Amino acid sequence: MIRIMLLLAVAMSFVGGSVLGQEKNRDLVTALSSDMVSIQSNFTGTEIVIFGQASHIERQPNAPGSFELAIIVEGPPQDITTRRKGRFLGVWVNRAAEKFQNVPSFYAVASTTDIGEIAHRNILDEYGIGLNHINLAVSGVSNVPLSDRDDFRRAFIRLRQDMGLYSEQETSIQFLTDTMFRTNIPLPANIPVGDYKVKSFLFNQGNLVSQTEQTLAVAKIGFEQITFELAQHYSLVYGLLAVTLAIFTGWLAGVIFRKD
Repeated sequence: MIRIMLLLAVAMSFVGGSVLGQEKNRDLVTALSSDMVSIQSNFTGTEIVIFGQASHIERQPNAPGSFELAIIVEGPPQDITTRRKGRFLGVWVNRAAEKFQNVPSFYAVASTTDIGEIAHRNILDEYGIGLNHINLAVSGVSNVPLSDRDDFRRAFIRLRQDMGLYSEQETSIQFLTDTMFRTNIPLPANIPVGDYKVKSFLFNQGNLVSQTEQTLAVAKIGFEQITFELAQHYSLVYGLLAVTLAIFTGWLAGVIFRKD
């Protein structure tokens, strides 16, 4: 009897070790079509392709317990103020305002299924997967009543969507084979410059089993880069050059079109 119990224990240990080994081997590998986006004067927007492979998975779409993917492209954090207009003496003016701190300047998420079906809400909130789960921290000083803060949050997300800076593309990740996938993320013409994070998450039965993170650089080049650097870091020099250029242009136009 004791020998049988020992054999069962050893067998269970091998089974458990095999399952754990399979969990560890579910590696998620991703790559970008380009890790650098260059912005020039004729830049009208572009898109990046994110592709990769999830090893040792058996994905069955729309089946309970299936493996699902979510990919996030997140821009550098910014402080952004959302204002509400109101009538004052018959004129529309800015009234209440809410300042959101360290929020993504750009945010795009793609997934294999509806985001709410990927994992529990707490997990989605923890990793900021989906527009309804982004952590939008507000400043300590605010003149917005607590009852109106949800309205400001919705307005903030809606305005960013209208600008093309926030997007949610559910069911947009395509599996080319059982393990290989790809998706396209559009980048609008008004995309902010900086270092972007590309985060990929692999879920199984609502549990995160693997994740990766890469960096995407968005930068101005050429004359646009020079003017951007001057405006950001040498504002006085930039202002003086702008005024000088305006005066010179006006004088030159007067000389050219002067009537004798």
